[in-house]
Amino acid sequence: MSENEEMQNDEREALQSIYEGDELFKELNPKVYQYKYGPEEDYKSFLVEIKWGENYPTELPQINMDTFFNRNLLPQVKEKITKALTEEAEQWLGCGMTYTLFECLKDKIEELTVDQPDKPIVQAVDLGPSIKTLSIADNSNESTKAPKKEQLTKSQKRRRWNVTDHKGEKPRGWDWVDLVRHLSQTGPGKDFEQPSWD
Repeated sequence: MSENEEMQNDEREALQSIYEGDELFKELNPKVYQYKYGPEEDYKSFLVEIKWGENYPTELPQINMDTFFNRNLLPQVKEKITKALTEEAEQWLGCGMTYTLFECLKDKIEELTVDQPDKPIVQAVDLGPSIKTLSIADNSNESTKAPKKEQLTKSQKRRRWNVTDHKGEKPRGWDWVDLVRHLSQTGPGKDFEQPSWD
């Protein structure tokens, strides 16, 4: 085992013990480590990924700022963070530096993300004279699905078939009220007087 491999093993054990239980730290594999800075819903939050090469720590680690988590980060902010980490790493060549790099950013978050806006930036795009107008409709709230078809059981379908004729239409007068039966159920009103037949 080479001296670099021994130093990597020692640093790996140290990182695992230091960051045990820290949800912001993640070990992707024995040579790739990530750390998140800032609350997840904050537009200024970012993730730093450090990858060790074969000769690490006698050579600089690779610093990756192009993860999906950093999709909202402006390119100049990514560049500023990478530059700050590279300058710090150059001072620690030959020593395990991953913990130092992660911790040095904690002190510099404000100055490194000063150019990053708090909210997304909406930019107007000039489409040129060939395109007259472009309208984008947001139909996310409207239902684009067809109305759901009513599901009937076999017995419900049979009853409907028996009520309708062979064309699927109901016979004439199906909803008429039988007046004699209706009046016999309701009875005479209060104001109704029986005529006398004397």
